[in-house]
Formats: sequence, structure tokens, C-alpha cells
Amino acid sequence: MFCSFGYQYQSRMTYFQPAFVKFFKDLNDNNHKEWFDANKKIYEHSIKLPFQKFVEELISRIQQKDPEVLIKASDAVIRIYNDVRFSKDKTPYKTRISANISKYGRKDKSYPGFYIQMDADQIGMFGGVYMAEPSMIQSIRKEIAAAPKEFKAAYTNADFVKKFGAIKGEVQKRVPKEWMDLAKIEPLIANKQFYYQASLPIDQLYRPDLMEQVFNYFEAGMKVNEFLKRAWSN
Repeated sequence: MFCSFGYQYQSRMTYFQPAFVKFFKDLNDNNHKEWFDANKKIYEHSIKLPFQKFVEELISRIQQKDPEVLIKASDAVIRIYNDVRFSKDKTPYKTRISANISKYGRKDKSYPGFYIQMDADQIGMFGGVYMAEPSMIQSIRKEIAAAPKEFKAAYTNADFVKKFGAIKGEVQKRVPKEWMDLAKIEPLIANKQFYYQASLPIDQLYRPDLMEQVFNYFEAGMKVNEFLKRAWSN
């Protein structure tokens, strides 16, 4: 079927099969190279390939709302292999598959975007700013100080609240003096992170309207993301 922009989308379809969940359940119990190598074909055909197709269409839809997202699915999908060199967790594989959809894809997770992950239990969706340098946090605070009502309107939007609840994140213990007065009106200015999250039960994975569901979550977070992005352009 064709959308109003002239782009062709897949008709409603089921991307994933029960082998997807079974693979991650088994990986939870067998997180080692021997098991993964023996089941790599299942991973390639039942996890990696359908997830890549799902992300491809999701990016195509997001591009109609956010033209700066010019990446491909291969730029967004995150490798299943853990980097164990400097980690206490030495398990070689992630027990989920995920993608970071933004202007920079998986290369920069600090930039506001839409992150999706799927595992044996749920479909997780995240947006906003989770990891950012102190200088960018300072820029976000300046944006909030310049337009506190606009910021509040974005995160109190009915659809945002229904789907994500609220903006979350670590809060700075001592609010810098320059923000103390504003913090009384807008406490989120004390945050060091500005992210939001939601999840769907894993049984939604097999529904033909999964893409529509996920895209609706992306749209619900757009106003918050667009506000936060301004910190990167100033």
C-alpha cells in the first residue's frame, strides 16, 4: 500500500516467528560461543534478518516525520556481540537485539533518537537523552531555561503521558546556583539525563499491527525529542 507521500510500505505483516523468542530464551541459559555457533543459522534467519527488515521499514516511516534521519538499517542495528574487554560481565552475547534510530544511528547514542530492543520478554522503546557530555547537559538546560513552558507542554502532552508517563533520568544532587530559581518551577532542569521509555509484552511481536504500534510510540515522543535536539544546534 502507498502512503500519502508516495512511499511504498509493506502491507500489514508479521515479521517475527516463535523461533525469535525461543532463541533468546535458550541464549539466556547458554550464553557461550559453542552454543551460539551451533545455532548461528537460527540467529541469522530468525532474528537478525527479520529485525533488519523491521528496522528498515521503521526508518522509512520515521524519515517522513524526521528528514534528518538518512541512515540505513545497517547503520542503526547494534551488534549482538558484547565487548567484554573492560566489562565485569564476560558473557559474549547480548540477550536482546536492538537498534538506535537517529541522525547518527548506533555511532552516537547521546543524540536524541528512538531506540528499540527486543528480547525474550518484551519490546522496549526509548527516546530522549540517556548519555551526554556535561557540555550538552548544560546546553539542554539553557534550552529549558529559554522556553520552560514549551518544554513542559512537550512532556505533558496527553499522548506522551499515556505512552511514556514522564521524563526520567539521574538528577544532580546539588542544583547549580544559576538554575536554582528555575528548578522551583521546572524541576527537570536538575536532571543529568532526559529519557523516556515504554514496553510492550512480547506477545505483541507476532501481531500484524506491530509496526503501527511501535511507530505510534515514536510519534508520541517526537515533541520531546525535537526540543532536546535544539541543544545540539546551538
